[in-house]
Amino acid sequence: MASPSDPQPVVDPVAGLIDIPLPPPVSLWPATWPARIAIIALLAAAVVGTWQFLRHRRANRYRREALAELTQIAQMAPQQIAAQLSLLVRRTALAAFPREQIAPLAGESWLAFLDRSLDGTEFSTGAGRLLISAPYAPIAPGGRQLADLVELTRRWIRRHHV
Repeated sequence: MASPSDPQPVVDPVAGLIDIPLPPPVSLWPATWPARIAIIALLAAAVVGTWQFLRHRRANRYRREALAELTQIAQMAPQQIAAQLSLLVRRTALAAFPREQIAPLAGESWLAFLDRSLDGTEFSTGAGRLLISAPYAPIAPGGRQLADLVELTRRWIRRHHV
């Protein structure tokens, strides 16, 4: 027998406890099928939208480059502007339309084509006439005529339909 003066063994009060079972981790994937389908549809729409945006942006790259070049041309001397605009419009048309359709056009047929692609008549009856005459004229057109031609060229580059 143990004497009362003997120390009592220390009993660990935590030793008899049982751990509480933890719930399973929560999944980030939704539990219902309609939510899963909605997420997949949103992801598919995002992929298709991104693809179409990139395709459209790549298809219109020639427009952005032509507009940047037009800004540089507008800063040139008046004697050079008409000739450079004529070249710019021709190169832009060659980038947008089939070469077989654009290459043989000259004079009035060229202006008629530009009018058709813009749905107007400003090339054959307005400032656009300078594209066929001004590059070869010994005297540069007036400042207002060149400004109108630059603006018409800018509008054609932005809005022509292929």
